[in-house]
Amino acid sequence: MKPSYAKLQSKLGLQDLETILALHRGRTLAGAAERLKVDASTVFRAIKRIEADVGELLFDRGRQGYTATELGRVLASHAERIETQLEEAREAAFHQATAPSGVLRITLTDTLLHTVLLPVLARFAERYPDIRLELASTNVLVNLSQREADIAIRATNAPPEHLVGIRLGTLRSAVYGGAGYLAGQPQGRHYSEMDWIALDDSLPDHPSQHWRRARHPRAVPRHKVGNLLAVAGAVVNGLGVGVVPLAVMRDHPEVTVLDGPLPELDTGLWLLAHPDTRYLGRMKAMFDFLRSAIDLPE
Repeated sequence: MKPSYAKLQSKLGLQDLETILALHRGRTLAGAAERLKVDASTVFRAIKRIEADVGELLFDRGRQGYTATELGRVLASHAERIETQLEEAREAAFHQATAPSGVLRITLTDTLLHTVLLPVLARFAERYPDIRLELASTNVLVNLSQREADIAIRATNAPPEHLVGIRLGTLRSAVYGGAGYLAGQPQGRHYSEMDWIALDDSLPDHPSQHWRRARHPRAVPRHKVGNLLAVAGAVVNGLGVGVVPLAVMRDHPEVTVLDGPLPELDTGLWLLAHPDTRYLGRMKAMFDFLRSAIDLPE
């Protein structure tokens, strides 16, 4: 039975929307309970009551947890907007003359975390002592709409259209070899004939993979690793040659550029957020800080 609008208006309250949003984000009763600071049975009873009031299922139950139905997603979207407006109202009411505060969740890859963000983050933490940072390293672009993170830092030339952001610069890459490894190679040997270190099959479409196959089709990798930090580490420690971003290698004087920078691999570095949260105080603080703090090698 489809719910009547009158029934929705009379029964659905802010606490109900908060519960729906928590389950939509948490995907399990335990995940929602952790967000709401209650126990899982309380969430279960609340969702059953809300669905009875509305007269329609809001979540499909399966082995993967709770998946929002079309109506569940609509209500969760309304709850997200209300949540953002409440945050803005609280900032306007209580923090007009004070520094930004609260938890700021940032998602980015391991490579960007260690080579781009962490080197400058101490200055941000000192400047904004009331902001608490949560850093999640992953290769997956998490759902900012579901507030799995507040900010995503990604290397891409095609940022998602539903997000807003700024381009922090261009990540450039080159072919590197370690000094010790190169010293042991026959004179005049081209790097394409050396031991190649490449990303493994979990990243078959990475631009460095396409470039190597196109430019040096006979260069079959001898060693494969899981991320660019590992490629860099293998090169530095003498396992062979590989394509690595300049930002990763700038602190390693014991390596040599064999080819590059390679313009075909130039990639934009983007700072991204959901449009509804971009102008919260702590978000604006990070955007303004990174706009001037990030300095990528050319």
